Amino acid sequence: MFYQLHGSGFNQPRTDLPYGKIGIVFLPIAAKEGIHMEMPAPSASVLSRKDQIVSRLKAVLPDAAVISDVMETRAYECDGLTAYRCPPMCAVLPANTQEVAAVLKICHELDVPVVPRGSGTSLAGGALPTADSVILGVARMNDVIETNYADRYIRVQTGRTNLSVTGAVETDGFFYAPDPSSQLACAIAGNIAMNSGGAHCLKYGVTTNNLLGVTMVTMDGQIIEIGGAHLDAGGLDLLGVICGSEGQLGVVTEATLRILHKPEGARPVLMGYDSSEVAGQVVTDIIKAGVLPVAIEFMDRPCIEATENFAKAGYPMCEALLIVEVEGSDAEIDAQLALIMEIARKHNPVELREAKDADEAGRIWLGRKSAFGAMGQINDYMCLDGTIPVSSLPYVLKRISEMSKEFGLDVGNVFHAGDGNMHPLILFDANKPGDLELCEEFGAEILKLCVEVGGCLTGEHGVGIEKRDLMNVQFDPADLEAQMAVKDVFDPKWLLNAAKVFPLDCSAPRRAA
Repeated sequence: MFYQLHGSGFNQPRTDLPYGKIGIVFLPIAAKEGIHMEMPAPSASVLSRKDQIVSRLKAVLPDAAVISDVMETRAYECDGLTAYRCPPMCAVLPANTQEVAAVLKICHELDVPVVPRGSGTSLAGGALPTADSVILGVARMNDVIETNYADRYIRVQTGRTNLSVTGAVETDGFFYAPDPSSQLACAIAGNIAMNSGGAHCLKYGVTTNNLLGVTMVTMDGQIIEIGGAHLDAGGLDLLGVICGSEGQLGVVTEATLRILHKPEGARPVLMGYDSSEVAGQVVTDIIKAGVLPVAIEFMDRPCIEATENFAKAGYPMCEALLIVEVEGSDAEIDAQLALIMEIARKHNPVELREAKDADEAGRIWLGRKSAFGAMGQINDYMCLDGTIPVSSLPYVLKRISEMSKEFGLDVGNVFHAGDGNMHPLILFDANKPGDLELCEEFGAEILKLCVEVGGCLTGEHGVGIEKRDLMNVQFDPADLEAQMAVKDVFDPKWLLNAAKVFPLDCSAPRRAA
């Protein structure tokens, strides 16, 4: 869940939440079921040694790379999940792998919790600190280390932003495929941590499908190399374990990424329908037909109306809209779009518009790319990230509509329909007592629905803290135990991002050991 706040929102202090000692804030998700956003109590021992810890860190980093002033640490008190905040004890900004190793070795020796941070765009609270933690940010680590066009890979420091990876190779006709909506700001480190996707992941896959190797530093300061510059590097396939591990196993400092030749061309088509369920069926039928678009994006009426008022893209006023894009040579594009539009016509679209030139293509995508900002102009909203089988789209969209009436909260749907990665936007009033809690309860029910139909809690935003207490919905105790056993191997002291992903009652014995 990601919160976009309209007006004053959470800029006003919440007086209805019980604050205890520093760092303890109880933030309910679904109070009637006992699910709440609790963070573990900070260690009094660590807090009492702050001066010593900061001094040790300054011994291995430039003074400017260690931030310990109370006011300055507030810049790191939250990530994209802005509803929940807690300043860290301090933040460090190393410039290379060796400095990361030195920091982690000190924190391991002194039993100091560490929270890795990319650009702070996590929508699940993945970089939310505790009061006794050190934020380890990779923002200064943004160099291109190696580019190899013959073997189609680029090696970068992981503080580099997603879009700037393509920027480094596009003049030579290449690009990096994963394209999350935050690609202008998000770091490769965070993309790897959350296994980020994007609009074009239907054809090109998510981060794990485009990641070849990493340099990672474990909590005790060891530097390890996993994978390499080619597929199926020797040894155990630990790369699949690291990608999507949300900073639980180590800090990834360098990454080898697959780069691809730019396609000859691309062309979108816009389809409008009189119901979301029909649009969902169209998506299912396109996938069944065996054609593989580069993207299939979905928007419903609340999002269409908001984006039209905001971006004026020329969208039809209908109940649901699909944007389907294909790429290749002109002949390939024509053949694919002919089949797609044949399928579209069978479902009686209210509008069917194929882009004739780059300007029309840009306008078709304009509204979709403006959707989240447009919704933020009209209301506070919470953005979810459940994933479902594509065949379940019609049913899930119907159930979300029914639940919207049950909870009395409007929902706007805008998401990557081709791979079933849903992003329902639940609208609420952050200044109305009880509305946030009702919104989170509704959100939890939608995520449970995703699991119920054979999907999962998250597609690309990660678990973090906001889905942490729903992990028992998707996994049984044996599953969670197996996952925590993997963390035991990489981080036996449970110092790395230890309050995330696993329900606190499950991880408590390990965190207290």
